[in-house]
Amino acid sequence: MQISCTDRELFIFKKIGAAAAQAGYPAYVVGGFVRDKLLRRPTKDIDVVCLGDAIHLANEVAGRFGSHKPPVSFFKNFGTAQLKLPDYEVEFVGARKESYQNNSRKPDVERGTMEDDQQRRDFTINALSVSLNADDYGELIDPFNGLRDLSLKIIKTPLEPGITFSDDPLRMMRAIRFATQLNFSIDEKTFQAIMQHKERIKIVSQERITDELNKIMLSKKPSIGWDLLFKSGLLEIIFPAFAAMAGVERKNNIGHKDNFYHTLQVLDNISRETRDLWLRWAALLHDIGKPAVKTFDENAGWTFHGHEIVGAKMVSKIFSKLKLPLNEKMKYVQKLVSLHMRPITLTKENITDSAVRRLLFEAGEDVDDLMTLCRADITSKNRLKVEQYLQNFEFVAKRMQEVEAADQLRNWQPPVSGELIMTTFGIGSCRNVGIIKDAVREAILDGEISNDYEAAYQLMLKKGEALGLKAVNHQNQN
Repeated sequence: MQISCTDRELFIFKKIGAAAAQAGYPAYVVGGFVRDKLLRRPTKDIDVVCLGDAIHLANEVAGRFGSHKPPVSFFKNFGTAQLKLPDYEVEFVGARKESYQNNSRKPDVERGTMEDDQQRRDFTINALSVSLNADDYGELIDPFNGLRDLSLKIIKTPLEPGITFSDDPLRMMRAIRFATQLNFSIDEKTFQAIMQHKERIKIVSQERITDELNKIMLSKKPSIGWDLLFKSGLLEIIFPAFAAMAGVERKNNIGHKDNFYHTLQVLDNISRETRDLWLRWAALLHDIGKPAVKTFDENAGWTFHGHEIVGAKMVSKIFSKLKLPLNEKMKYVQKLVSLHMRPITLTKENITDSAVRRLLFEAGEDVDDLMTLCRADITSKNRLKVEQYLQNFEFVAKRMQEVEAADQLRNWQPPVSGELIMTTFGIGSCRNVGIIKDAVREAILDGEISNDYEAAYQLMLKKGEALGLKAVNHQNQN
């Protein structure tokens, strides 16, 4: 075996080879597994191409595990099968060749040779294969110099790139995703073809595009992918609101920073601290509202007042368009976008307990993530400025810990509930209930009363009396 495999992998390959020999189907390990093994990257997905019935071969292989026979999933429409082992997933497919119509990325498929199958692969580094057959077991088959491109760290199509991308436009996204994940360069001719055929991306489903975006987001340095998307012209098509952040406008010889590249720096900064996909999305979207509010003031220069509020409102539309989940993940991103300026503001003023309480109350359990985002947002090239900003944030963080320890406002729930207010005053759900609840909350956040039941209950009675309500059912203990 010319690639370095574990004993477990060799055990699996021997079973596949034996089953293939019995069925009379030559079989090969192809694609990502071979690539990642050569790059010494961890991988648990094994793709096997056979010159015959892939579903039959998968069944034969499963049977060779005896009483430990693994489950096999069949996809008859595609002629593929998947074997689920405890530590690997092995997918079987018959060798095929493909042809495409101009208005679709779904190919017309027919049986083909191993050469046909390798020609349909997206990139040379994914067209490598290893034989599992007795006469040439372990031989590495490299028809398009994929080994050379691996050593040169180049993403390149096996055939004419214009044909590759026109046939399956998602491959343009995959080229950029692989360049990001592997820290490879895209071959110049290949990249030119992406720019030329970028409009073809419109026929690809949003779900497939977003899947590639999320893989870029989870890369070690996601800015690589977003920069390539921008330079290729794809970003303008798939995410115009983000592309709109690029560039520097000057007036009266005063410019502002390029908010697109600032955002990419923030994204890379936070990616060094966390692999949380949604915290990374919050970093990407934290300044998304700036183009909408950008104004020039003769005295102050360029301003972006309120961009965090506008940006937070944009999040739901962006998530909807990109087919990202419209659930708590979206609300989490919205919250961080809307609050990301608040800790910065606290560093610029005489910080009060009340201001800290309000931030803790609004951030809730996400306050630590918010502070991580704010630290990542420091992108000045002036080292002294960065150090000063970080010192300011540490001061704010310390004050937040002190106030939190005293007031316990993280995941705060009001000491008196709407139900208690209605029971106490013998009223139904109405505007007065909300007025009383708001008054109690504001008094606690302003430090006028302590964050406990008795103080809140007494204020509730006082506020109810001011509204003309009479307590009919006293509850003086929690």
